[in-house]
Amino acid sequence: MARVLAIETSCDETAVAVVEAEPSWPAFAPRQLSSVVASQIDLHAAYGGVVPEVASRRHVETLPFVLESALQQAGLGVAEVDAVAVTCAPGLVGSLLVGLMAAKTLALLYNKPLIGVHHLEGHLFSGFLATADLRPPCLCLLVSGGHTSLIWMKDYGEYQTMGRTRDDAAGEAFDKVARLLGLGYPGGPQIDRWAQQGDPNRFPLPAGKLDHPYDTSFSGLKTAVLRLVQQLQQEGRELPVADIAASFQACLTRVLTEKALACAEALGLSTLLVTGGVAANRELRARLLEAGRPKGLRVVIPPVALCTDNAAMIGAAGLCHWLRGEVSPLDLGVASRLPLEEIPALYSKGGRDYREVLTGSAVAL
Repeated sequence: MARVLAIETSCDETAVAVVEAEPSWPAFAPRQLSSVVASQIDLHAAYGGVVPEVASRRHVETLPFVLESALQQAGLGVAEVDAVAVTCAPGLVGSLLVGLMAAKTLALLYNKPLIGVHHLEGHLFSGFLATADLRPPCLCLLVSGGHTSLIWMKDYGEYQTMGRTRDDAAGEAFDKVARLLGLGYPGGPQIDRWAQQGDPNRFPLPAGKLDHPYDTSFSGLKTAVLRLVQQLQQEGRELPVADIAASFQACLTRVLTEKALACAEALGLSTLLVTGGVAANRELRARLLEAGRPKGLRVVIPPVALCTDNAAMIGAAGLCHWLRGEVSPLDLGVASRLPLEEIPALYSKGGRDYREVLTGSAVAL
């Protein structure tokens, strides 16, 4: 049994987890032994969004306690894991540095390999934590506050981005519209809650037209809501918050559903994995499951705790790289942006040899 200690500090959650898996291929069924997340939502709510400097300072204060709690929950010490995995890109540079420095320190102190993990790849691996029989190839709809992408997972570690946002990510659009409606931060749960009471057909809103079949654009939708709010206010009318929230949510989730299903059909894929913070949205989940059923498309949506940022998903991705013999150099840095296709650059050549020397074991792929 292989075990990895994982650290995630890419934005405003301080998270640590311990994940294990049997070294068996092509099956990969990671299991979390512990997962602890300290959220900063209350800290940033007063500003209406994440303040990078505030986030990184809170990571420094919180990480030691989260690390201790995760190890206690797993009943293990750092000496008993095989490697240390950590998010190194993309994200807020200051926040990423806190996690990376902690991971490097632990790797040096305990003579453990370091495994840098791409944050978006971590989201893909949340599906493997939730569904033991999930296997590539599959299509992933990744929707969060900073990202909206359709990713073709051809194999473990092999990805192709099929579609992406041209402007606002889905989660960002939720936050901005919630602010327009005076609903507070974070906007996704607030819009979701109010939309349950509203009429999704009351206000026709533009979906945004693009020449690329799988790209998305939500800036026009956000602006349309702004104009609607301004018009109603100028007319002295009370804002029908529930109806606006429902109309906005219906438009956005319809776009995501249509593009995801069209892409899966074009690629001939039978499985759609949906993850990221926006995957917690009830209407999006319902639309995708309903639309996928008659097409024979299996829609896999992890539990909400695995959709939002957490270290268990980073551990699962890191464990996969570890079992494939891939480790990162100790001079690994952080990056605010990094395409998924550049993930191989995070790992050293000869990682398999290093792992064999350290542990005396190797997995034949």
